Parts: sequence; C-alpha cells; structure tokens
Amino acid sequence: MKVLFVAGAAFLALGGAASAQDVAAGENSFKKCLPCHSVGEDAKNKVGPVLNGLDGRKSGTVADYNYTDANKNSGLVWNDAVFKEYITNPRTKIPGTKMVFAGINNENERSNLWAYLSQFDAAGKKK
Repeated sequence: MKVLFVAGAAFLALGGAASAQDVAAGENSFKKCLPCHSVGEDAKNKVGPVLNGLDGRKSGTVADYNYTDANKNSGLVWNDAVFKEYITNPRTKIPGTKMVFAGINNENERSNLWAYLSQFDAAGKKK
C-alpha cells in the first residue's frame, strides 16, 4: 500500500510540474513587450501602458495613459483567459486598439507570459 501511495504522489507531482507555468520563460517572453510596456516598481507608461496590477484590472484604466475609445469601452477585465485571448491577436479582441503587435500563437508562451505579468501588484511589487 505504501508503494502505491508513493508512486501515486510522485506521478501527481510530476504531472503538476509538467503543466506548471514558467515565470522565468514568461520574463524572457516579456522582452517582446519591452519596447512598448514596462512592469515593476519603476515602471512608467511608454507607447503602451504600465502592466502592473494587470490581473483584475479593467481595460483602459491606467492613469496618465491615453487609450483609444475602443480600449476604454471594451468592458474587458484582465484575467488569465482574457489576456491569453487578447495577446493571441490584440486587434481581433479589441478592434480599434492602437496596439500594433502580431500576437503570440504559442499557448505555452502565452501562459508563461501571463504567469510573469500577473505576479506584479498595482505598485509593481511581486505578490
């Protein structure tokens, strides 16, 4: 019985690790975003808004950033699913957005990027 329990626990541990998001890979993927966005305690709006506190934030609400009406009126609230759909093709998710980005087609990369971004609270500190 102990052998089955240990084997089962090992199987579950390996399965969880295989599907876990990779924050380090997400940080690397964020390099694609750096020309337009920033994140962290010293983040400032650039061509695009600061991405601190993204999880749970209403689209178009970062202070001192000039959003398009399409973005302000999209009604989106950022979460895992919304972000992944958006970042696949931003102009399809929010027609009229000024974000010019081809998108990220790789599902794993999108998950890793979300894992990286969602760790930052509104002040840019890691949760």
